[in-house]
Amino acid sequence: MLAPESFYHSASQDRIDRLVAAHKPGHALERPFYMDPDIYERDLERVFYRHWHCLAHESVIPNPGDFEVFKLASEAVILSRAKDGSIHAMLNLCRHRGAEVCTKPKGNAKAFVCPYHAWTYGNDGALRAARLMPKDFRREEHGLKKLHVRTVEGLVFISFAKQPLDFSEVENLLHATAGQYGWGQAKVAHREMYSINANWKLAVENYVECYHCGPAHPEYSQTHALEQPLHMIEELNARMEARTCALGIDIGAGDHWQTSKNGREAIHAFRYALYDGVKTGSKDGSALSTLMGRFSDFDGGVTSVHLGGTTFLVCYADHGMIYRFIPRSVDVCEMELIWLVDAKADEGRDYDLEKLTWLWKVTTDEDKAIIEHTARGVRSHFYEPGPIAPMEQNELRYINWYLDEVSRP
Repeated sequence: MLAPESFYHSASQDRIDRLVAAHKPGHALERPFYMDPDIYERDLERVFYRHWHCLAHESVIPNPGDFEVFKLASEAVILSRAKDGSIHAMLNLCRHRGAEVCTKPKGNAKAFVCPYHAWTYGNDGALRAARLMPKDFRREEHGLKKLHVRTVEGLVFISFAKQPLDFSEVENLLHATAGQYGWGQAKVAHREMYSINANWKLAVENYVECYHCGPAHPEYSQTHALEQPLHMIEELNARMEARTCALGIDIGAGDHWQTSKNGREAIHAFRYALYDGVKTGSKDGSALSTLMGRFSDFDGGVTSVHLGGTTFLVCYADHGMIYRFIPRSVDVCEMELIWLVDAKADEGRDYDLEKLTWLWKVTTDEDKAIIEHTARGVRSHFYEPGPIAPMEQNELRYINWYLDEVSRP
């Protein structure tokens, strides 16, 4: 589908372009990038509606007729599984008068019936019935507006763009990472949505750097070596890779973090070690659930994937994490955490839900506080962007990527 267009006065366009051009290399973004409603609208048009987003793991709609409604920015998307098992994503927007077609957040339905005039749509978005319309009315031209969908290793991705970015590099790297961890044979153990009183970029910038991990995340830092500079954990990482290799597993890594200028989606996958004796991301480093995918033992490592600007994945040998960042307004965003385990794992027998979710709940509560502290700070008229630290190399890369995206129509 065609992403909605935002119309700016030329003065506003010039003002935003001047801000982009005036950005000081190696520094954080200026105050308006986190507060200006016009910039937020441009973010949606040139970043959010342009790139691919992970919506869910397909296990949330396991059966034909299952559906769930997801809200992203000002849009509502119906994720549905049709009779033939195919997955579809449609805007929750009747093609008659624009009413919401699906009024329940999730469930199972043979069809979606608009509550306004009873236009009826199938699970694939096709218009089945439009009561009392003239004989020359063409139902096939009035199905629900559909989004592009790709399902890779159990992950469902959507794009709002009329011509979506090429997904092939993403697909290949997901097979080489999440595929090794068995995410295609996983299920959702838990989901948690966090509302954050901050611009969405502040939340993403916080996620991509670990300069703050030592002071802000003592629990994470006890088990994850990424809290140190990369040059200080080279030996730990080498030992981790040797353990992975000894298990006969080859996990992909690759840096395809690129702007959309050449029509391709951005993805970066990298690996890092847990501290010696730590098996997985738990309170004490002990196992949390049954091993997944190709793993016959723990390798003491983590695989991290950054994808498309709003999707981030964390892979352990016995569970996985999906992070989804969702703009809601210029100064509010949401962050959804999704915990994955092997599809055959049973709660209470193979894993304890409280223990499984402990680390990332604690870490995210800390992140929410830090992000909101920062959001309140950048509202100050005296805020001045500071230099990016060496350990914030991924944040610097993200900022440069973002500025390139918003500078191109």
